Amino acid sequence: MSKHRAGSNLYLKSLALINSKIGTMKNLILLILLFSATFASGQKMLCCAIASNDMRAMVDDPQFRASHAPPLPFNYEGQAGKMISFPTADGRTGSAYEVLASKPTKNFLIITHEWWGLNDYIKQRADELQKTFGNINVIAVDMYDGKVATSPDSAGKYVKEATDTRIMNVIKGAISFAGKDARIFSLGWCFGGGYSLQTAIAAGKQAVGCVMYYGMPETDMTKLKSLHCDVLGLFASQDKWINPDMVKTFNDNMNKAGKKLSFKEYNAVHGFANPSNPKYDKTSTEDANQAAIDFIKERL
Repeated sequence: MSKHRAGSNLYLKSLALINSKIGTMKNLILLILLFSATFASGQKMLCCAIASNDMRAMVDDPQFRASHAPPLPFNYEGQAGKMISFPTADGRTGSAYEVLASKPTKNFLIITHEWWGLNDYIKQRADELQKTFGNINVIAVDMYDGKVATSPDSAGKYVKEATDTRIMNVIKGAISFAGKDARIFSLGWCFGGGYSLQTAIAAGKQAVGCVMYYGMPETDMTKLKSLHCDVLGLFASQDKWINPDMVKTFNDNMNKAGKKLSFKEYNAVHGFANPSNPKYDKTSTEDANQAAIDFIKERL
């Protein structure tokens, strides 16, 4: 009996040890699954945060910065326009590069620059677009209040420093400067591509047309429903940030809001229309630029 009891006790202790090990393994497995789910949720939340807010959420991504090579030195002489200033709602002063039509017109094109700032390249584009359209005044707003970036690091710094409130005050100041009877068009690239859409929203019933090159779409349905003009989006299928899924969601949201979005996706990378980009795509850029010109001309 004694041997039997001893064997029985040993059996019970072994069984308890096994159950303990199994319990530990179950807990470990549950812990791993919980961590994986939390990480996946965090990744999803990060993506949603980027999609629903703005490009500021992307500037800390080394790949995003690396995709924007420093712009080549460029000094634009023979400018057709001049710098102007106007009051903004926050009690400060906004500035912009203005190119006037040869004859008085109520048509205004507000340009919102890339994350580099209001540099000479943007001023050259402003001159070119005014010359192309003729019957339009062009206002290229300065969203950085005088600062111009020459490297991805400084561009990222200026993007973060330029608050949405300040930028919208500058844009609204430019709209007010154009006048209550102005017909407002907007066009922008990259960081300014998203603000081209915000310009159209802010212009209300004065908005006539909006062009956005690989800019951040708006996800707020209330804002999209307040749009009073059509939108042309020019995107890149290889863009890792303003990606095809984001464009599809934007298109779906515009349809739900009862607004018209025409868009083209080029087999190119983010920033393909900037000549200083090592992956500048001349063919795609020419097609995109012509699409933008046709879009605006139809509404002039």
